[in-house]
Amino acid sequence: MEASSRALGALAAKVVRRRTWASSVFGPADQVMDLWGRLERTWGKPREVRPTQHVMTIEDPVVPGVVPDLAVRPARPEELELVVPAATAMFTEEIGYPPYQGSGVAYRRGVSGLIERGHTLVRVEDGQVVFKADLGSVALGVAQVQGVWVHPGWRGRGMAAPAMAAVVEHTRRHVARTVTLYVNDFNEPAVRTYERVGFARTGTFATVLL
Repeated sequence: MEASSRALGALAAKVVRRRTWASSVFGPADQVMDLWGRLERTWGKPREVRPTQHVMTIEDPVVPGVVPDLAVRPARPEELELVVPAATAMFTEEIGYPPYQGSGVAYRRGVSGLIERGHTLVRVEDGQVVFKADLGSVALGVAQVQGVWVHPGWRGRGMAAPAMAAVVEHTRRHVARTVTLYVNDFNEPAVRTYERVGFARTGTFATVLL
């Protein structure tokens, strides 16, 4: 959704007093950077600004030659205890701090909800999740993939592209025909993996981590 500079100014005036309610600002890059320019004077220095995140989309079958990993499948409810450590590790690596402090009840509930909806896909080896991806948002025939993670011990083995191909095929067959995601521009291995599968850049997001 587009927002004019005037609209962003009005929004900034309303949220400037709600600093403790936000952990990040994200969305279309031009709008996020405009809004942040208005908030920074009051909210202070952010932990990190990621001004260029590639929005990538695939609407067609995966690229020929990339064979989907048949071991990637929807996680089962009884696998919650396996998925939570993988989800926690992914969040911590991506954001720089754990997804919760103290009780993890609310976080576990969120992970469980994704599993119950069939929106978490995993590959499990020897009782351990070695690949995970979530369908974090599904609406209007579009599914957004997020939380993509490969276990450190399995990185560099060529797992990512076949696993993502499996995610795309499952999502297009059972959830939504258009699959999208966004990725930091500095994460070159991930960008190359998504391009190899058939994702193309369709926009630019930005994120301000507070």
